Amino acid sequence: MKPSSISLLDALSAALGADSVLTGAAVRERAASWIDPSPLEALAIVRPRTTAEVATVLQLCHTARQPVVVRGGATNLVQATRTTAGDLVLSLERMTSVRAIDAINQTMTVEAGAALQTVQEAAAQHGLFFPLDLAARGSATVGGCIAMNAGGVRVLRYGMMRELTLGLEVVLPDGVVLSSLSAMLKNNAGYDLKHLFIGSEGTLGVVTQAVLRLFPMPKSWFTALLAVASFSQVTALLSLLQHLLGAALTSFEVMWNDYYRLTTTPPASNKPPLKQHFTYYVLVEAIGGDDRLDQQRFEHALERAAHNGLFEDAVIAHTAQQRADLWRIREDSEQIERQYRPTFGFDVSLPLSAMEAYVARMRLGVEQRFGKEARCWIYGHLGDGNLHINLWAPSLQPEDADAAAQIVYAPLSTLGGSISAEHGIGLEKKKYLSLCRSPQEIRVMQQLKRAFDPHNILNPGRIFDLDFEESP
Repeated sequence: MKPSSISLLDALSAALGADSVLTGAAVRERAASWIDPSPLEALAIVRPRTTAEVATVLQLCHTARQPVVVRGGATNLVQATRTTAGDLVLSLERMTSVRAIDAINQTMTVEAGAALQTVQEAAAQHGLFFPLDLAARGSATVGGCIAMNAGGVRVLRYGMMRELTLGLEVVLPDGVVLSSLSAMLKNNAGYDLKHLFIGSEGTLGVVTQAVLRLFPMPKSWFTALLAVASFSQVTALLSLLQHLLGAALTSFEVMWNDYYRLTTTPPASNKPPLKQHFTYYVLVEAIGGDDRLDQQRFEHALERAAHNGLFEDAVIAHTAQQRADLWRIREDSEQIERQYRPTFGFDVSLPLSAMEAYVARMRLGVEQRFGKEARCWIYGHLGDGNLHINLWAPSLQPEDADAAAQIVYAPLSTLGGSISAEHGIGLEKKKYLSLCRSPQEIRVMQQLKRAFDPHNILNPGRIFDLDFEESP
């Protein structure tokens, strides 16, 4: 350990308390991420309790030119929180409080270290609803969801984290606190600075508190799993349900046959509610405020879809447990990692009109490159054009990652698609950023990074690489 590092850790311990700075074995006993159980590598883990302490940490690190990696629930999928032995980890695990819930204005003020599930449950206690939801709800933090602009399964109706965030408190890389905890839907008083930090992957500042938008708790939940024969039926089904259900249609999730088979076949514990030979499986959910009328609308919509020949078979959930069982089939993507290694996972978006041809081209490219035994599991939030793709082959090696990425990403540039629908760029995807962002866009991103973080200490190397000149 360098003397300068020792003096920095001493200064941090003096400012925050010795129990706030973990080193050595206390660092290594933590896993690198949820998907990588190897010991975490870092100079130290710093655990502030307040925004003021976060500001102190960043001010000291800014002065010392110490790289800082912000760590939330470590559930991201693009190596955004990967660290080296020289990095200092900033964890908000002690900043988990729900500070206030305003039932009249339907907002919640919460610290950034709180888990998404904590927010959901706190809102429910007041008869309110926070709609963002994803499989990692128990560990993904509010700050992480904001930094990555998380999406999840209800974007079709409620939008992404950007649409659910009203105000932010952020600590800039030099320790300056930027507090704009506005609870207003409308505020056109100059630049809306919060949008610079939402989706910035922690490269411009550290979110410490947020004001989140809440909604009335739904009174009705209707969920069905539909077996569909063709992609044209999938898109026609989405169009019909949007027309008949309107804003009540919350989720439209699609699983390709290979994925459905994987998550409904042992060793997976999910039993297949529909036979496993159909081409697509569509999980549809609608929520509303009147149980009787909403049920009539939902059943009418499915009847119309059946009359139009848009699905082959269906199962409707009649209890909360049945609804949870259907969702578990869709969310049990961990089966891929449990049963096949190594695999390469991708998160892309593209227009629905181009999706069938894109998947066919991508599958062909995978087979040509990795052989007929290669597997491709596809599922996603088709209501918002988002596909999750996971590749495996018997011959697959870690060094094949770039070849696999080229197969998946290359067609997107001509289709108006994105290499990242909701997972972000991190370290993993930055070499492909130019496939979906213009040189002008990347240049402006770099200018913002230079302006906010002139010493490049905060989550360095995420999104893009950039050589920084030392300030005088």
